[in-house]
Amino acid sequence: MKIAALSVSAAALLFAGAATAQESPLRLTFQTSASEGVVMVAVFDSEAAWNGGGAPAAVARVEAGAGPVEAAFELPAGDYAVRAFHDVDGDGELDTNPFGIPIEPFAFSNDARGRMGPPGWSAARFTVSGPTAQTIDLR
Repeated sequence: MKIAALSVSAAALLFAGAATAQESPLRLTFQTSASEGVVMVAVFDSEAAWNGGGAPAAVARVEAGAGPVEAAFELPAGDYAVRAFHDVDGDGELDTNPFGIPIEPFAFSNDARGRMGPPGWSAARFTVSGPTAQTIDLR
């Protein structure tokens, strides 16, 4: 009887270590007025990464066309924020004027807006827990 209890405990430990976090679908729909180029998307999973202290948790490059542009991700449950821009000329960069102001459409999750720069994490943050969708207007 004691041997059976040890076997069950050992099996429970093995399977507990093999368990992974279940991922949830995130669908982002971008409204844009241009039909050429690509929409570049970066999804961040922490305030530190959002503020430049790390890499995005996920990225996508989606061809633009007639109608809305969609990007889909599978992410563990948690808090996220999105930055995106419509690279109309396809050069892989967000074009800016001489003052550093973007001249290509850009946006953030929650349609958050910043003052003199991107919005803070708290304005763009949203929770993924189960299927999640957002529509974001690129302006």
